[in-house]
Amino acid sequence: MTGDIETLETLSTDYKESMPADLRETKSFDWYLEECYEDPKITRNAHQRVADMFDYYGTTYDETEGVVEYLLASEDPLNDGENTFYGRVIHQSIHEFVNKVKSGARRLGPERRIKLLLGPVGSGKSHFDKQVRKYFEDYTLREEGRMYTFRWTNLCDVIQDQDPSDDTVRSPMNQDPLVLLPLEQRQRVIDDLNENLDAPYTIQNEQALDPESEFYMDKLLAYYDDDLQQVLENHVEIVRFVADENKRQGLETFEPKDKKNQDETELTGDVNYSKIAIYGESDPRAFDYSGAFCNANRGIFSGEELLKLQREFLYDFLHATQEQTIKPKNNPRIDIDQVIVGRTNMPEYKDKKGDEKMEAFNDRTKRIDFPYVLSYEDEAEIYNKMLSNADVPDINVEPHTLEMAGLFGVLTRIEEPDTETIDLLSKAKAYNGEIDEGDDIDVKKLREEAEQKAEIGEGMVGVSPRFIGDEIAEAIMDSKHRQRGFLSPLTVFNFFEENLEHHGSIPEDNFEKYYRYLETVREEYKERAIEDVRHALAYDIDEIQRQGEKYMDHVMAYIDDDTIEDDLTGREQEPDETFLRSVEEKLDIPEDRKEDFRQEVSNWVSRRAREGEAFNPQDNERLRRALERKLWEDKKHNINFSALVSANEFDDDERSAWIDALMEQGYSEEGAKEVLEFAGAEVAKAEMDD
Repeated sequence: MTGDIETLETLSTDYKESMPADLRETKSFDWYLEECYEDPKITRNAHQRVADMFDYYGTTYDETEGVVEYLLASEDPLNDGENTFYGRVIHQSIHEFVNKVKSGARRLGPERRIKLLLGPVGSGKSHFDKQVRKYFEDYTLREEGRMYTFRWTNLCDVIQDQDPSDDTVRSPMNQDPLVLLPLEQRQRVIDDLNENLDAPYTIQNEQALDPESEFYMDKLLAYYDDDLQQVLENHVEIVRFVADENKRQGLETFEPKDKKNQDETELTGDVNYSKIAIYGESDPRAFDYSGAFCNANRGIFSGEELLKLQREFLYDFLHATQEQTIKPKNNPRIDIDQVIVGRTNMPEYKDKKGDEKMEAFNDRTKRIDFPYVLSYEDEAEIYNKMLSNADVPDINVEPHTLEMAGLFGVLTRIEEPDTETIDLLSKAKAYNGEIDEGDDIDVKKLREEAEQKAEIGEGMVGVSPRFIGDEIAEAIMDSKHRQRGFLSPLTVFNFFEENLEHHGSIPEDNFEKYYRYLETVREEYKERAIEDVRHALAYDIDEIQRQGEKYMDHVMAYIDDDTIEDDLTGREQEPDETFLRSVEEKLDIPEDRKEDFRQEVSNWVSRRAREGEAFNPQDNERLRRALERKLWEDKKHNINFSALVSANEFDDDERSAWIDALMEQGYSEEGAKEVLEFAGAEVAKAEMDD
């Protein structure tokens, strides 16, 4: 064993340093009042604090899409990227969610609405909701996110029938200490705070004390002859309040139970039966503030599968959202302050949306769609993250495996294009950013048409990433069982085909269509495998560079209507049109579009030159492809294709060199042999036929 060993002392020190210095301290109300003037943000409401939290961990702005990416989702800085989110549509959904929270922070209306995350199973809405709660916990531990509450002390000194065990009582709703001030005096303080506040919102707090605290305040004011200062100095301590989901402090996840046994007290709290014998049934001290809305106060309420609740049970959300109050049974109303988030799947949403009796509830929700990822490379990142977070056996994931799995998923999610100029596969590639400047494809228009065509929105149906991830996991274990040290797309395709009809979330009506999509993906993989084999057989990076430089020399001479010096004779000559077209035809660029392409690559080279970047054809995807294909045409006549189709000549020096070249592309040795058998035969057959 090597390296440093963790000791209890270092572990304890690290833990202590991670906790707020004032976590265990008690302060006076006078201290809190001064602190409010120093940092007005400690008095923020829940929407304001959550909004600031998203910005605190960092943002980037995608000017092309007009979307803010929040680093807590795009990079997950707290966990070294373990829980990152991928895909344009997901970050657009997160951007929309945060905008609603920020609008609520400014009191524009969404603070009185449920933020309803709607999406199919496995779309990431639960994952995102959990991520927000975890980061809120961390944020409240930091100086920038701190908040405080209060507790009553020495109550038995004044209140005759106070149970000795209740001599010190924490604010049951963890309210901000400012609520201890009467409204008129409180507003004067808040007006001062807003003058010093550097934020896009203003501080507001018109909440009433919870019924139990109101009871103590009345008793104490009567005892001290309405001397508020005496009450606050003798019977109130200020304490740091940190959100903690496990302790049900400032965070609450509410899960629906058996529909027949739903009870509103789960949300609003109930009578504390152990205190009834002491205080009596109608005494506010005999109430148990253990409802989900009570626990979530000043933080986040998260309702899992919210629309599975009975209609009558959902009525409690009406006051919780619009009036920001709850009404426990046989008790006064209680003010609440929290961001209410709900999650639901498509069937429940459709059911409640069509229910006329749910009109009031539906009107109090702000829907945020969480569709599936629609870029197959982003989808592949999801599976790559799954593998990187797991204890994967020593197995090589071959090139294209995760991308082709992602492509299959995307094909099941996007709407068939209406136009005859583009098919479903081309649309998936366009969504993936694979558009050449000369292509007549308008991605924005494709998205708009799909949104109009889809029942709710594009990406809200299709194969779940969970299904694909499960099949990848099965394929890995099967490969390991068969002592194959690699996972190839062909193995994953087989598992998709075998298990499509056994997955409960895939409707039977879609089987035939999905099998067709799988064949499309097989063909796409075959084309990519053929390109890899050709690359292994003929690729020469130095020759690519030489040919690229030659092409650009002739292009620049053509554009400038100039001549170029012949390499052999040294004489000036016209640009070699035959050579130029031999490159451009490899991209199927027609004669009437050649000038557009030449101008495009010329502009690219000029931009790089201005930025001090040397010319490298590898950095231009279209030019690289064209040069590679031309190189193949030039060199294929020297290749022994009979060796390529012979599966029994793996010891042949030539075949060994091809395998080495494939391994340089990321293949394992066994995987390289498989792709040579799969795609090499296709290459050889095509060339022999020619």
